[in-house]
Amino acid sequence: MPPGSSLDLMQGTLDLLILRTLESGPRHGWAVSDRIQQISQDLKVNQGSLYPALHRLEHQGWIKAEWGVSELGRRARFYRLTATGRKQLVRETEMWARLTAAIGRVLEMA
Repeated sequence: MPPGSSLDLMQGTLDLLILRTLESGPRHGWAVSDRIQQISQDLKVNQGSLYPALHRLEHQGWIKAEWGVSELGRRARFYRLTATGRKQLVRETEMWARLTAAIGRVLEMA
């Protein structure tokens, strides 16, 4: 992949990436997006996708939001994983592993 280009997220993967990112501790929205990009080196999460996903995960009870102050001294909503979210992360990770293994088998067909 050319330097500076980014991959678009497949539908359904953003929730898994958010849950995994929050597993290490609470983060505000921009920090979630930044961490995903930093670790992946290729994925850029646009704000138009991130915040609806955060609200959806909160509505499902997988994450909880609380107001706090960012490292820049600004008021921000910090998101943290709930116990239900941790269980969902395990399920989503297992499903992702099965999906990628199945796709890999198809791509390796002779």
